[in-house]
Amino acid sequence: MRLDKWLWAARFFKTRSLAQQAVAAGRVQLNGDRTKPAHEIKPADRVVVRVGDWQWEVQVKALSERRGPAEEARKLYHETEASRAERERRADLRRWGTEPAATLKARPTKRDRRRISEFTTPPEEN
Repeated sequence: MRLDKWLWAARFFKTRSLAQQAVAAGRVQLNGDRTKPAHEIKPADRVVVRVGDWQWEVQVKALSERRGPAEEARKLYHETEASRAERERRADLRRWGTEPAATLKARPTKRDRRRISEFTTPPEEN
């Protein structure tokens, strides 16, 4: 079975063309080596997949010609414990480590400045 087709069936990529592009770009390794999208894959092969900030290191358990539900796709591979622990660690860092103001990219608007001054100036006593 082709590597790109297996990646699509295992639901690592939404389309086969995205899987092909990832393999061609070197974001997918088969048994520790860079490979081509049409490379034959078999059970017991080790595949490392990087998608954005996420990385999976899996061992192929089964092959499937069709893309089924997620429950069926998870039966096609077994993720290593080290990979699972690293993904969970990165998810925790992402969940707890982001600063709310990190998404702001511009100066405050007039409305924002008024809201800021409401919080920073002491209330007037009557």
